[in-house]
Amino acid sequence: MSVHALPRIAIYGAGSVGGYLGARLHDNARITCIGRRRVIDAWRIHGGLDWSDLQGAHEHVTTRDVELQVDPFAAAKAHLVLVTVKSSATETVARELAEVIAPGVPVVSFQNGLHNAAILRDALPGHPVIAGMVPFNVLQRVPGDFHQGSGGELMVEAHDALAAFLPIFEASGLPLLARQDMPAVLAAKLLLNLNNAINALANVPLKEELAQRNWRHCLALAQREALAVFAAAGIHPAKLTPLPPQWLPRVLDMPDAWFRRLASRLLAIDPVARSSMWEDLERGRPTEVDVINGEVVRLAQSHHVGAPVNARLVELIHAAEQARRPWTAQELLDDLESRATP
Repeated sequence: MSVHALPRIAIYGAGSVGGYLGARLHDNARITCIGRRRVIDAWRIHGGLDWSDLQGAHEHVTTRDVELQVDPFAAAKAHLVLVTVKSSATETVARELAEVIAPGVPVVSFQNGLHNAAILRDALPGHPVIAGMVPFNVLQRVPGDFHQGSGGELMVEAHDALAAFLPIFEASGLPLLARQDMPAVLAAKLLLNLNNAINALANVPLKEELAQRNWRHCLALAQREALAVFAAAGIHPAKLTPLPPQWLPRVLDMPDAWFRRLASRLLAIDPVARSSMWEDLERGRPTEVDVINGEVVRLAQSHHVGAPVNARLVELIHAAEQARRPWTAQELLDDLESRATP
C-alpha cells in the first residue's frame, strides 16, 4: 500500500475518541467511522464532525469528507482499523471484524483498560493487533462536536505494521509515539483514569475538580491503593508525566497553592474538559468503571490484598448510572476515608 494513495482507515466506535480521531485524520486518509445508528444519525444531522483543541484550533468536517456507517462491513476495504469502542463491546467488535477485514490488516486498540488488545488478538489471529493509548481528554459537547481538553501524544506498541501510517498521523497533528513497554503504559493510564469516577461524582469540569484539595485527596486514596495492588501483582506503571507514578498521590495531597504551581508544569487542561465517565452519566450510558476502578479490585482479589476505596467508587458509579445524587468533596472524602485500609 502506498501512503500517497490515501489509505483507508476504519474507526470502529462512534464515541468521543473515535469521532475526534476521524475528524483529525480525514485530510490524510479516507476515513470511515462505524457506530450505532442512533449516534451516526445524530452526527449526520449535525452535518458532519467538528473538532477543536486547547490551543484554539477548530475545523468542521462535512459528511462528504468522512464516511459514517452503521454496518461493520464498512471496514472491509480498510488498510488500518482503529478500535475505540467501550471495553464491554470489545469481544463483539472482534468477532465482527474477524468476518470482514482483509487478511493481515493491522488493528489498533485505542481503549481504556488493560486487556482489550489481548481480546482482539484472540479473535484476530491473522492480524497484527497493537495496543494503543490516548492520553488526552476528549469531550463531545453535542453530538458531532469534539473538543480535546488536555495535552499528550498518542502512544502505540512499537510494530512494523504501523510504519506506513506514521506519516499520516504526523501530518494530522497526532503523532504516534512508539513504546516498547505498552503494558506499563496502560497501567499508568489506568492509574490516571481512576480520577474518571471522582470527576463524574463531582459533576464539575476537571480543572475545577483538581483545584480543590478534598477532591484530590479522594483521587490520592484511590491511587495509593492501586499502586499497592500493582506492587502485589508485579506491575510497574510507566512514567507518563514528569513525575514517577509513585509520587502522584503526594502531589495530589499538596495544599492548593502548591499544587497549582506544580500542576501547571505537569499537564495542560482547559476549563471545559470533563472525564468520559462524566459524559456517560450525563448521557445515560453505562460507564467503564468496571475496567478502570474495577480492574484494581479484580487484581486485588487475585493477589489477596484489599481495594476498598476503588470498590466503593465502582459501587457509587453503578448507583449513579441508575440515579445521580449530588456529592460534595468533603462527603465523598469522608466516605472513602472511612473505608480505606489503614
